[in-house]
Amino acid sequence: MAKTKLLGEEREKHLKEQKKLAKKKNKKQKRSPARFFKDVWGEVKKVTWPTRKDLFKTTFAVIVFIIIFAVIVGLMDWGFGSLFKTFLLS
Repeated sequence: MAKTKLLGEEREKHLKEQKKLAKKKNKKQKRSPARFFKDVWGEVKKVTWPTRKDLFKTTFAVIVFIIIFAVIVGLMDWGFGSLFKTFLLS
């Protein structure tokens, strides 16, 4: 299929038609709340839920990470606090 190059008025007309079509396509359709919840339930059914064992393993990993991170931040806070006190009292 050969490509044709639109010039001047033809091009502007073509662009206006494309804009109209895009506008019609993008108009929001009103949906009922019942339809919304039906769609939500359909999406929830698609979710792959973790097993109980996986859930406990990941929860444990998150708790351990939080504790380690809290200890690191606490040590840094204590160290910088001591450093500043040393400089301010000197």
